[in-house]
Amino acid sequence: MTKEKGEHSWETAFDDERFDETAASQAKAFVRSLQFERGLSSNTVRAYALDLRNFLDWAARSKLDPLTLNHRRFRRYLAELKQAHYSTRTINRHLAAVRGYYKFMNDNDTTVVNPAAAATTPKLDKELPRRAADSDINRLLEVCDTSTAVGLRDRVFLELLFATGARISEAAGLHTADIDFSQSSVRLFGKGSKERIVPLYPLAVDLLRTYLQTARPKLLGGKMSDAVFISTRGNDMSADSLRRVFKQRAAQAGLDPSLHPHDLRHAFATDLLEGGADLRSVQEMLGHSSLSTTQIYTHLSLEHMKKTVERAHPRS
Repeated sequence: MTKEKGEHSWETAFDDERFDETAASQAKAFVRSLQFERGLSSNTVRAYALDLRNFLDWAARSKLDPLTLNHRRFRRYLAELKQAHYSTRTINRHLAAVRGYYKFMNDNDTTVVNPAAAATTPKLDKELPRRAADSDINRLLEVCDTSTAVGLRDRVFLELLFATGARISEAAGLHTADIDFSQSSVRLFGKGSKERIVPLYPLAVDLLRTYLQTARPKLLGGKMSDAVFISTRGNDMSADSLRRVFKQRAAQAGLDPSLHPHDLRHAFATDLLEGGADLRSVQEMLGHSSLSTTQIYTHLSLEHMKKTVERAHPRS
């Protein structure tokens, strides 16, 4: 698969002469293990690399040796993140990256310390995911001119997000062989390369078939590729490229700039539950490893029912 220039590049993140040479090389080795041994997504790998670079940068500025760092001094790093107004979720992500990094070094006998092991993970405020409104989804889909190759591609991409609850990275990794027209389904590869099959409704199937038969060959312009989504230059589209398409189409439709592709995933899950789907089926279609992750959508469904009662009940 062809990658666009600069996509998910993290290899140079630790090339800083201020960093301890051993600590930097171990950070690079740890991130490589996440990529090739654990099979984490490119976005996750890049996030780990940037978080660890941030930590090594702090250690260099503080003139501290990461290989002998103690818990008391590590708390100063967390305090700096908090003072910089990072969200609790972001601080937790940094903490998880550093914990994993030290465990990796402990396992290969690089150091015996793990200053992050005893650090308390800040508690997250419970936030319900935001789902895209039906009217916004319709406007987003209708803004694409399907008489053009690019317009049809974008419509299929957006329709697929809503039809399957796919993540952007999963849409970017979609190959033509992953489409099963005989079963009206698509095969997605989620976090940790976990595979799942998601059914498609007839409109999505028809649009996808038309795109693959007409628009995609035009976009390829004679090039060879297995990717479903192709750029105007005939290259495979990355997650970042598809994210830009989403933002451009949302702006064209006059929607809230904060609308995110994940909001369509939330809408997909909530619509299924409101339509009577069981929680286990929704978990499987979303690719969640834990049922508790899926259960948050039951709260969204409950909120919807409350609003319905408030609008419709004569005594509300």
